[in-house]
Amino acid sequence: MNKNTIIGFLLIGIVLFTFTWLNKPTAEQQEARRRYQDSIARVEYQKQLALQGEEKKSVQMEEVPENLSDSVREVRMQNLFGAFAGASDGTEETVTLENDLVEIRLTNKGGRVSYARLKEYVTHDSLPLILFQDNESKLDFTLLTASNRVINTANLYFTPIRRDDPHTVTMRLKAGEEEYLDFTYSLAPDDYVLHYTIQGHGLGGILTPGTNSIDLVWEQDIRQQEKGRKYEDQHTALYYKFLSGDVENLSEGRDDNEKMSNRLKWIGYKDKFFSTVLISGSGFEAATLESKLLSNSTYLKRFKTIASLPFDMQGKEATSLRYYFGPNHYALLKAYDKDVPPDAQLDLEKLVPLGASVFRWINQYFIIPVFNFLGGFFHSYGLIIFLLTLIVKLLLFPLTYKSYISSAKMRVLRPQVEAINAKHPGQDKALERQKATMELYSRAGASPMSGCLPMLLQFPILIAMYTFFPSSIELRQQSFLWAQDLSTYDAIVSWQAYIPVITPYFGNHISLFCLLMTITNIVYTKFNMEMTNTGQQQMPGMKMMMYLMPLMFLVFFNQSASALSYYYFISTLITVLQTILFRFTINEEKLLAKLEANKKKPAKKSGFMKRLEEAQRQQQENLKRQQQKKNR
Repeated sequence: MNKNTIIGFLLIGIVLFTFTWLNKPTAEQQEARRRYQDSIARVEYQKQLALQGEEKKSVQMEEVPENLSDSVREVRMQNLFGAFAGASDGTEETVTLENDLVEIRLTNKGGRVSYARLKEYVTHDSLPLILFQDNESKLDFTLLTASNRVINTANLYFTPIRRDDPHTVTMRLKAGEEEYLDFTYSLAPDDYVLHYTIQGHGLGGILTPGTNSIDLVWEQDIRQQEKGRKYEDQHTALYYKFLSGDVENLSEGRDDNEKMSNRLKWIGYKDKFFSTVLISGSGFEAATLESKLLSNSTYLKRFKTIASLPFDMQGKEATSLRYYFGPNHYALLKAYDKDVPPDAQLDLEKLVPLGASVFRWINQYFIIPVFNFLGGFFHSYGLIIFLLTLIVKLLLFPLTYKSYISSAKMRVLRPQVEAINAKHPGQDKALERQKATMELYSRAGASPMSGCLPMLLQFPILIAMYTFFPSSIELRQQSFLWAQDLSTYDAIVSWQAYIPVITPYFGNHISLFCLLMTITNIVYTKFNMEMTNTGQQQMPGMKMMMYLMPLMFLVFFNQSASALSYYYFISTLITVLQTILFRFTINEEKLLAKLEANKKKPAKKSGFMKRLEEAQRQQQENLKRQQQKKNR
C-alpha cells in the first residue's frame, strides 16, 4: 500500500467522521426518539392488557386460593406483586372530599376517584346527579417492576393519609418504609376542579431502570341524565385537545376510535350538559381513544383511553393532573382561561357545541352576550327567549323589508309577465319567454335574486340558534307555560307502544311548541307563495313540496329542545305579522308607477344581467342549430 493510498483512506475517514459528527442527533432529539419508541411499545403493551382484561384478573385470583396458610399465601403474593405484596390485600374504604359544588369519593383500592356528584344539579327525574360511581369509572396505572413484574394499581390497596387541609388527601401505595407512590388529591373551595398529582419516592430500585413514564387506562360509562335519550345521545361524545392545537371529538353517532401520534392536553368524557375532563400538565402521549355506543341500557356510551404520562420515579418532580367534574356552562368553562397565555389556554368552552366557523362566532359574540345580558334582568327564560327573538328580528328588519319590497315588485309586474306568457306559449318558446321576462325585470329595476339574498343572509343566525338552544345548560329544567323543561321536548300527548318508523324518528309523543311552530310555518308558506307568485310557470309538485317542508320540521324538531321550537314559532309568527303589516302599509300602485317610470330611463344592465342574457343567447343559438340538424 503506497503513500497516496494511505492518505486517501485517511481523508475518507476524516470525511466520514466529520459527516457523522455533524449529523449526530442532539440530546433532545435522542430523548424525543427514545420516548417515541417507548410510546409505541407502551401502546402495544396496553393493547395486550386490554385483550387479556378479566382473564388476567381471574388467573391471579386462582393462583392465590383463600384456603392457603398465611405463610404460603404471603409467598404467593410476593411472587405476584414483588415489593408491592404488602398492598395486595386489604379492605376497601372510601374517603370523601367535598365543597359546595361537588362531592368526590376516593377508594383506597386503586387509589382512584370512585364517585362524583354535582350538588347543584339533579337528573330529569329529580334524583341526585351522579356522574359515576363504583365501577362505572376506572383510572388504573400499570407499573413495571425491576423484577419484570407487571403491577396494576387496580389490584392494590392504598393507605389514605389526611393532611391538615380537610380538602386534601394522599393515597399512598407502599413498597417499603421509604419506597412508595403517592396519589395526592386536592379540592379547592367553590370549584369543580380536583387537583391530582402522582409522585414517586425512592422507587429507583423498585421499578424497572430507566422508567420515565407511567401508563394509564381510563374507562367510564356515561349515564343518561336527561329525559330525551335520543338528543342526549347525539350530544354525548369523547372530546380531546391537542397540546398545541384545536379541540376535536370522536363520532357521536357510531362506534369510533383514534390513535394519536401527537400529545394531548386534555381528554373529556362529555354528555349533553355535564363532563368529566382529565387535564395533564405535560400532556398525554401515545393516546388511543375509543367510544362505544350502549343501547338498551341506562348508559349512553362507554369511553376508554389508553395513554402514558411523564413520570419521575425518584420523586424530584410530580406528575400534575387535574380533573374537571362539572357542567358544560360556556361562561364557566371560558373563565378557566382568564389571564392565561394563549399557548397555555385549555379551550374547555369548546365542550359546548355551538356550531362550526361563522355559526360559532355568531353564538360567541352575539347570541350568548345578549342572552346573558337579558338574564341579568329577567328570571323567566321563556321571556328572555321572546326578547332575544325580538332583538334578532329588529336587527334583521332591513333585510326583511328589502326582501318584501323585492317580492312586491315581482307581484305588481305579474300581469305583464302573464301577457308575455300568452304571447309566447308552448315549451318550444320557453327561451323567448324567459328572455322577454328578464328584459321586463331589467327595464323595470326588479330582480328575482334581490329577494333571495336577504333571506340567505338570515340563515346563519337561524342555524346558530339551532345549535345554541339545545346546548344551553341555562335552560335545563327551566319551565315556561306548559313546558316543564325548556331543554327537552314538551309533550302534550304521549304513548308507550313502540310503533315502527314513527317511534325511532318522531318519538312516542307530540310536542306542543313544535306543533305550533309547524302550523305557523304552514301559514307563512301560504303567505309567502302568494307574495312570490310572479305569474311564471312552476315546476310540477313545487307547491306541494313547499307545504311538505313544515311537516318535515314537525318530525325533525318533535324530540328536540322545546326552547328551540318556541324560538322558531315566535320568529315565524313575527315574520307573518310583518308580512301583513307590509301588505297594508306599502302602496303597490305607487310601486308599479315607479317601476313604469324606470322603464323610460336609459337601461343600465348589471354584470349579472349581461352574463345571463349572453348565456340565454348562446342557449338559443344552440337550440336553433339542433333544430336545423333535425330538419335535414
